[in-house]
Amino acid sequence: MPVALQYPPKTLMEVYRMLPEGTRAEVIDGLLYMSPAPTLDHQALISELLAQIHTHVKTSKMGKVFTSPIDVFLNTENAFQPDIAFISNANSSILKKNGIYGAPDLVIEVLSQGTSKYDLTKKKSIYEKTGVKEYWVVDPKTKLAIGFCLKKNKYEEFMKEKGKVSSRLLKHVFKF
Repeated sequence: MPVALQYPPKTLMEVYRMLPEGTRAEVIDGLLYMSPAPTLDHQALISELLAQIHTHVKTSKMGKVFTSPIDVFLNTENAFQPDIAFISNANSSILKKNGIYGAPDLVIEVLSQGTSKYDLTKKKSIYEKTGVKEYWVVDPKTKLAIGFCLKKNKYEEFMKEKGKVSSRLLKHVFKF
């Protein structure tokens, strides 16, 4: 639901908040990016991972898992819609009625032709700077998954494997 604002909007974030619910858009470093719906392969992979992660998180009572479109307001210049986001119980204060306000504990981005450049560069850098503890990028074509964990405020690649996400944070392997 769009937020009631004074017109005309004064910032790009105000424009973003006025977009219709479900709009595939993100604000990256103060610029608005829009993209078409993802491919069926992209969505199938997200569904498969989400089902496994949700079951694991719910069974172990670790926190909550969300899938795009969900607004993640990392700071005043960045509002992302990650494919999958996990927020631990300890970090649940960032969950608000209209989105996530702060860094999720874990983010998974499934690459697509229109967004892979941003997922691997700009968004990765912003996730790193804002404190996302574990970040995965997954290529639906090659099934290659690359995991990064935050150490001393910098991402270190800790895993590169085909057909699975081995989350350190969730202490579980999710196969796809």
